[in-house]
Amino acid sequence: MSQTHFRPVEEQLAYLKKGAAEIIPEAELKAKLENSQKTGTPLRVYLGVDPTAPDIHLGHTVVLRKLKHFQDLGHTAIFLIGDFSAMIGDPTGRSETRPPLSRDEVNVNAKTYLAQVFKILDRDKTEVRFNSEWLDKLTSQEVVRICGHYSLARMLEREDFRSRLANSQPISVHELLYPLLTAYDAVALKSDVEIGATEQKFNLLVHRDIQRAYGLPGEVALTMPILVGLDGQRKMSKSLGNYIGISELPAEIFGKLMSIPDDLMWTYYDLVTDRTPDEIAALKRNVAGGSAHPMDVKMRLAEEVIAGFHGEEGARKAAENFQRVFRDRQAPDESEVERIPQGPAKKLVALLAEVKLVPSKSEAIRLIEQGGVEIDGVRIDDARKEVDLSKPAEFLLRAGKKKFLRIIVE
Repeated sequence: MSQTHFRPVEEQLAYLKKGAAEIIPEAELKAKLENSQKTGTPLRVYLGVDPTAPDIHLGHTVVLRKLKHFQDLGHTAIFLIGDFSAMIGDPTGRSETRPPLSRDEVNVNAKTYLAQVFKILDRDKTEVRFNSEWLDKLTSQEVVRICGHYSLARMLEREDFRSRLANSQPISVHELLYPLLTAYDAVALKSDVEIGATEQKFNLLVHRDIQRAYGLPGEVALTMPILVGLDGQRKMSKSLGNYIGISELPAEIFGKLMSIPDDLMWTYYDLVTDRTPDEIAALKRNVAGGSAHPMDVKMRLAEEVIAGFHGEEGARKAAENFQRVFRDRQAPDESEVERIPQGPAKKLVALLAEVKLVPSKSEAIRLIEQGGVEIDGVRIDDARKEVDLSKPAEFLLRAGKKKFLRIIVE
């Protein structure tokens, strides 16, 4: 097998440290990179993901991008699908036991994950593994052996377990097994580095200890920050509704990114783009000094994020659409269409509610009185206005800043 030629170690370290929360321990990562450089042997780096939900959002891409950074440097990127561990349920950060998923549910989610992760990782250079490969085959004796390498006292040092005990909330025994069985993933993969979010730190350190108990050198744990969601306060989560799905339409992603607080965009630049720290610092100085407008810099962020999932053309069109709708207050290129039958004249407030541009007639009245309703670009300021539906016609309704609907009367 031919040797791989790597970039200088200090250059690799600088690239890998971008955005990282912690490298445990950094000196070991440097030593592993130096040995890799000397022998021409790539490091084995893995990210384990339990497919507990079908879609990947932007928050998930933070750790995926770090795995891609190792891949960019010539190291072996392993994407581990926790099809076995997903059926146990990771207790991290939970205040109650999570109901286990069925294997069928896990398998469906895993297929969707793979379709999405290759928007980031290089399909041809990624080693995809499933932890059922080895965990399904463990005998009872082998499970007991794994458990024998860790104490209950250390397991109960976990913050989530500790707080549940303090509040007299139950902890199932299978939850205690989770970090131990997933530690066997690191043993089976003979990994040099494992990547995870900061909330996974405890698990990663258990994995490192169990590797050593099995006579392996012990992997380096690299943690990445949790991406804050669109609300600017809580972590990005589908259940909280503050997420951006990477398979969403470019225009939707663009609009969501433009809605984040200005000060949050620097974190996004750091964690979900390839901008260097120096480039990000320069953008920040330009905004602070008034030579760049925050909206323009945020639009650039949105374009860069979308280009990674939908290509440069998709990003450009989304930017143009945003400019047209939000800045120039024009209709988007492709407004949704609602066809309604001919009939007697109808009050505008009733029509707006009927086609669901507003949740109620009272909201329609409020919006009209605030000047937020237009027909074909003409502002309507009379809530009593009626719309003629007696003959075939076509017109564009706007409600609020960004809701457009093309009405076709037929």
